[in-house]
Amino acid sequence: MTSHRDTFPVRIPPRPRAEWDEEVEAAFSVLTRPGGAKRDPSTPRPPSNIMDVFAHHPNLARGWMTLNSHLFNSTLPARVRELVTIRIAWLRRGEYEWVQHVRMGKAVGLTEEEIAAVSGGSESVAWDRSDAAVLRATDEYAQDHYVSDETWAELAADLSTQQLMDLLFTIGAYDMLAIAMNSFGLQLDEGMTGFPEST
Repeated sequence: MTSHRDTFPVRIPPRPRAEWDEEVEAAFSVLTRPGGAKRDPSTPRPPSNIMDVFAHHPNLARGWMTLNSHLFNSTLPARVRELVTIRIAWLRRGEYEWVQHVRMGKAVGLTEEEIAAVSGGSESVAWDRSDAAVLRATDEYAQDHYVSDETWAELAADLSTQQLMDLLFTIGAYDMLAIAMNSFGLQLDEGMTGFPEST
Protein backbone atom coordinates (compact mmCIF):
# COMPACT_ATOMS: atom_id res chain seq x y z
CA MET A 1 0.00 0.00 0.00
CA THR A 2 1.33 3.43 -0.95
CA SER A 3 2.42 5.56 1.97
CA HIS A 4 0.21 8.37 3.13
CA ARG A 5 3.03 10.82 2.55
CA ASP A 6 3.17 9.92 -1.13
CA THR A 7 -0.57 10.34 -1.69
CA PHE A 8 -2.12 13.08 0.45
CA PRO A 9 -0.71 16.62 0.31
CA VAL A 10 -0.79 18.72 3.47
CA ARG A 11 -3.81 21.04 3.25
CA ILE A 12 -4.19 21.85 6.95
CA PRO A 13 -0.79 21.91 8.64
CA PRO A 14 -0.48 21.24 12.37
CA ARG A 15 -1.18 24.32 14.50
CA PRO A 16 2.00 25.25 16.40
CA ARG A 17 1.73 24.62 20.13
CA ALA A 18 2.79 28.23 20.79
CA GLU A 19 -0.53 29.31 19.23
CA TRP A 20 -2.68 27.12 21.45
CA ASP A 21 -4.88 29.01 23.88
CA GLU A 22 -7.22 28.18 26.75
CA GLU A 23 -10.03 27.36 24.33
CA VAL A 24 -7.92 24.64 22.71
CA GLU A 25 -6.85 23.16 26.05
CA ALA A 26 -10.44 23.23 27.31
CA ALA A 27 -11.62 21.40 24.18
CA PHE A 28 -9.03 18.67 24.63
CA SER A 29 -9.77 18.32 28.34
CA VAL A 30 -12.90 16.25 27.60
CA LEU A 31 -10.81 13.41 26.16
CA THR A 32 -10.45 10.36 28.38
CA ARG A 33 -8.27 7.30 27.93
CA PRO A 34 -9.55 3.73 27.86
CA GLY A 35 -10.75 3.04 31.38
CA GLY A 36 -11.96 6.63 31.82
CA ALA A 37 -8.70 8.16 33.08
CA LYS A 38 -8.06 11.81 32.25
CA ARG A 39 -4.69 13.21 31.32
CA ASP A 40 -2.67 14.89 34.05
CA PRO A 41 -2.74 18.57 32.97
CA SER A 42 0.71 19.16 34.50
CA THR A 43 2.26 16.65 32.08
CA PRO A 44 3.37 18.06 28.72
CA ARG A 45 1.45 16.69 25.76
CA PRO A 46 3.56 14.45 23.52
CA PRO A 47 3.98 15.46 19.86
CA SER A 48 0.82 14.61 17.93
CA ASN A 49 0.01 15.89 14.47
CA ILE A 50 -3.63 14.87 14.78
CA MET A 51 -4.08 16.91 17.96
CA ASP A 52 -2.28 19.83 16.35
CA VAL A 53 -4.66 19.70 13.37
CA PHE A 54 -7.71 19.53 15.65
CA ALA A 55 -6.29 22.56 17.51
CA HIS A 56 -7.37 24.74 14.57
CA HIS A 57 -11.04 24.10 15.48
CA PRO A 58 -11.65 23.79 19.24
CA ASN A 59 -15.44 23.37 18.95
CA LEU A 60 -15.05 20.49 16.51
CA ALA A 61 -12.27 19.04 18.67
CA ARG A 62 -14.51 19.09 21.74
CA GLY A 63 -17.30 17.29 19.90
CA TRP A 64 -14.99 14.66 18.43
CA MET A 65 -13.13 14.10 21.71
CA THR A 66 -16.43 13.61 23.54
CA LEU A 67 -17.51 10.92 21.06
CA ASN A 68 -14.01 9.43 21.02
CA SER A 69 -14.03 9.16 24.81
CA HIS A 70 -17.30 7.26 24.66
CA LEU A 71 -15.94 4.89 22.02
CA PHE A 72 -12.84 4.19 24.11
CA ASN A 73 -15.06 3.32 27.06
CA SER A 74 -18.09 1.84 25.34
CA THR A 75 -19.79 -1.52 25.85
CA LEU A 76 -17.60 -3.15 23.19
CA PRO A 77 -14.70 -5.35 24.24
CA ALA A 78 -11.49 -3.39 23.62
CA ARG A 79 -10.20 -6.08 21.27
CA VAL A 80 -13.29 -5.80 19.05
CA ARG A 81 -13.03 -2.00 19.07
CA GLU A 82 -9.44 -2.10 17.89
CA LEU A 83 -10.04 -4.89 15.36
CA VAL A 84 -12.73 -2.96 13.49
CA THR A 85 -10.84 0.33 13.77
CA ILE A 86 -7.72 -1.20 12.23
CA ARG A 87 -9.82 -2.71 9.44
CA ILE A 88 -11.64 0.53 8.54
CA ALA A 89 -8.33 2.42 8.68
CA TRP A 90 -6.88 -0.12 6.25
CA LEU A 91 -9.84 0.13 3.88
CA ARG A 92 -9.75 3.95 3.86
CA ARG A 93 -5.95 4.17 3.63
CA GLY A 94 -5.99 6.00 6.95
CA GLU A 95 -2.33 5.44 7.72
CA TYR A 96 -2.14 7.63 10.84
CA GLU A 97 -5.22 5.95 12.29
CA TRP A 98 -3.89 2.53 11.35
CA VAL A 99 -0.52 3.11 13.04
CA GLN A 100 -2.10 4.38 16.26
CA HIS A 101 -4.65 1.60 16.50
CA VAL A 102 -2.20 -1.19 15.66
CA ARG A 103 -0.32 -0.05 18.76
CA MET A 104 -3.56 0.04 20.78
CA GLY A 105 -4.64 -3.32 19.36
CA LYS A 106 -1.43 -4.97 20.52
CA ALA A 107 -1.97 -3.48 23.98
CA VAL A 108 -5.37 -5.21 24.24
CA GLY A 109 -4.25 -8.59 22.97
CA LEU A 110 -4.23 -8.60 19.17
CA THR A 111 -1.27 -10.63 17.94
CA GLU A 112 1.13 -9.74 15.13
CA GLU A 113 -0.44 -12.53 13.06
CA GLU A 114 -3.95 -11.17 13.61
CA ILE A 115 -2.90 -7.62 12.73
CA ALA A 116 -1.29 -8.92 9.54
CA ALA A 117 -4.50 -10.82 8.75
CA VAL A 118 -6.69 -7.70 9.08
CA SER A 119 -5.70 -6.60 5.58
CA GLY A 120 -7.28 -9.77 4.19
CA GLY A 121 -10.63 -9.16 5.85
CA SER A 122 -13.03 -11.72 7.26
CA GLU A 123 -12.00 -14.63 5.04
CA SER A 124 -8.65 -15.23 6.74
CA VAL A 125 -8.25 -18.49 8.66
CA ALA A 126 -6.95 -16.35 11.55
CA TRP A 127 -10.50 -15.49 12.64
CA ASP A 128 -13.08 -17.37 14.61
CA ARG A 129 -16.76 -16.94 13.78
CA SER A 130 -17.19 -13.89 16.01
CA ASP A 131 -14.12 -12.04 14.70
CA ALA A 132 -15.12 -12.83 11.13
CA ALA A 133 -18.58 -11.36 11.75
CA VAL A 134 -17.30 -8.01 13.04
CA LEU A 135 -14.83 -7.75 10.16
CA ARG A 136 -17.54 -8.63 7.65
CA ALA A 137 -19.77 -5.95 9.19
CA THR A 138 -16.95 -3.43 8.79
CA ASP A 139 -16.53 -4.33 5.12
CA GLU A 140 -20.27 -4.16 4.44
CA TYR A 141 -20.47 -0.79 6.19
CA ALA A 142 -17.58 0.53 4.08
CA GLN A 143 -18.88 -0.85 0.78
CA ASP A 144 -22.66 -0.78 1.09
CA HIS A 145 -23.27 1.61 4.01
CA TYR A 146 -25.45 -1.15 5.41
CA VAL A 147 -24.93 -4.35 7.38
CA SER A 148 -26.68 -7.34 5.79
CA ASP A 149 -29.31 -9.40 7.60
CA GLU A 150 -27.03 -12.45 7.62
CA THR A 151 -24.13 -10.54 9.17
CA TRP A 152 -26.44 -8.79 11.63
CA ALA A 153 -27.71 -12.15 12.85
CA GLU A 154 -24.12 -13.35 13.31
CA LEU A 155 -23.29 -10.22 15.32
CA ALA A 156 -26.43 -10.47 17.43
CA ALA A 157 -25.48 -13.97 18.50
CA ASP A 158 -22.61 -12.46 20.52
CA LEU A 159 -23.38 -8.78 21.08
CA SER A 160 -26.08 -6.99 23.07
CA THR A 161 -28.20 -4.21 21.57
CA GLN A 162 -25.92 -1.58 23.10
CA GLN A 163 -22.85 -3.37 21.80
CA LEU A 164 -24.34 -3.53 18.31
CA MET A 165 -24.97 0.21 18.44
CA ASP A 166 -21.47 0.92 19.74
CA LEU A 167 -19.98 -1.32 17.04
CA LEU A 168 -21.63 0.58 14.20
CA PHE A 169 -20.78 3.98 15.67
CA THR A 170 -17.17 2.89 16.17
CA ILE A 171 -16.83 1.82 12.55
CA GLY A 172 -18.58 4.97 11.35
CA ALA A 173 -16.59 7.36 13.53
CA TYR A 174 -13.22 6.00 12.45
CA ASP A 175 -14.35 5.80 8.84
CA MET A 176 -15.19 9.51 9.00
CA LEU A 177 -11.94 10.34 10.81
CA ALA A 178 -9.76 8.50 8.29
CA ILE A 179 -11.43 10.21 5.32
CA ALA A 180 -11.24 13.66 6.93
CA MET A 181 -7.61 13.34 7.96
CA ASN A 182 -6.59 12.01 4.55
CA SER A 183 -8.32 15.00 2.96
CA PHE A 184 -6.60 17.39 5.39
CA GLY A 185 -3.25 15.78 4.54
CA LEU A 186 -2.45 14.62 8.08
CA GLN A 187 1.11 13.28 8.16
CA LEU A 188 2.63 10.67 10.44
CA ASP A 189 4.37 11.90 13.56
CA GLU A 190 8.14 11.77 13.53
CA GLY A 191 9.32 8.23 14.24
CA MET A 192 6.08 6.53 13.20
CA THR A 193 6.30 3.55 10.86
CA GLY A 194 3.42 3.46 8.42
CA PHE A 195 1.78 0.72 6.39
CA PRO A 196 3.89 -2.38 5.75
CA GLU A 197 6.03 -1.83 2.65
CA SER A 198 5.01 -5.16 1.18
CA THR A 199 1.33 -4.16 0.80
